[in-house]
Amino acid sequence: MSGAGTAKLYSPALLGLATGLARFPLTGDLPLAAEARSRSCGSTIALGLALAEDGRIARIGMRVSACAIGQASAALLAEGSEGAEPDSILATADALQAWLAGQGELPGGWPGLAPLAPARAHPGRHEALLIPWKAAREALSQAVGKR
Repeated sequence: MSGAGTAKLYSPALLGLATGLARFPLTGDLPLAAEARSRSCGSTIALGLALAEDGRIARIGMRVSACAIGQASAALLAEGSEGAEPDSILATADALQAWLAGQGELPGGWPGLAPLAPARAHPGRHEALLIPWKAAREALSQAVGKR
C-alpha cells in the first residue's frame, strides 16, 4: 500500500508500539488463555492472563501474528494491563468496538490509544485492532466463578 492514507495510518508511533510486544511473551503458566483470529485479514493472537488475588491483572503474555494495527493494539492492551481491573479491559473492548462503528470518540479510559485513531477510517483493519481485546475478553470469561 502507498499514499497519504497509508502514511497516516502507519505512523512512527503506531509502528513503534509493536516492538514492545517482546516484553510480554506467552508462557504456559498463564492460567487464563484464549485465541482470536480476524476473518478479514487473517491476523491471529494467542493470549494468556494471570490474575492477582485481588482479581486485578497480574501478568499478560501474547503471541501475535498480525499487521501493524493488530500488533499496536495488542501492545497497548499489554502495556496497560498490569494492575488493571478486568472490567476496565472489558469496558475498553466495548468502547473500541462502538468507536470503530462510528459511535462516539476514541476511548479515553485506557492509556495510549491515540496512535490507533487513524484505523477508524480503514474498515479492513478494524478486526485486527479488536482481536487482542476479544482474546482478553474470552480469557477473562474463564475467571468467572474462579475468584
